[in-house]
Amino acid sequence: MTEQQINRAIAEACDIVGKSGEIYKTPDGWVVDCPQFATDLNAMHEAEKYLPIKKILIYFKKLEKSTPYWFMATARERAEAFLRAVGKWEEGE
Repeated sequence: MTEQQINRAIAEACDIVGKSGEIYKTPDGWVVDCPQFATDLNAMHEAEKYLPIKKILIYFKKLEKSTPYWFMATARERAEAFLRAVGKWEEGE
């Protein structure tokens, strides 16, 4: 997946995409630019808070496959693990 596809997919998974698909909203209603999940560890930290409890273990197992030291994972590695955990990762791009 491209960085833009990753960013959009995580924004959708976290329910911060507006109806038009171009406006991103935080849960409290603020409109923001789409967070750069694929490159920003702070954005990924915020996204991790949206993981359903049942998906957290899956997320860490997926993350462990990309790096044995999950706490040192890059934003891109975390983003891929996140999308795989929620079933939104698309292969071949």
